[in-house]
Amino acid sequence: MSLAIAQRNAWSLARTLMVCVTLFHAGSGYAVVPTSEFDGDPGSVIHEYDPFNP
Repeated sequence: MSLAIAQRNAWSLARTLMVCVTLFHAGSGYAVVPTSEFDGDPGSVIHEYDPFNP
């Protein structure tokens, strides 16, 4: 998915689930997971979205 779509999805997911989510570079695209489940390379992190701190 493109970065713009991933950013919108990440913020929407964070606000819907009310959990922090991490947007990271994955292969040729981007992915979003709850921060508590992210165990990848910290260098691949693009942004962390916190719904409690907009």
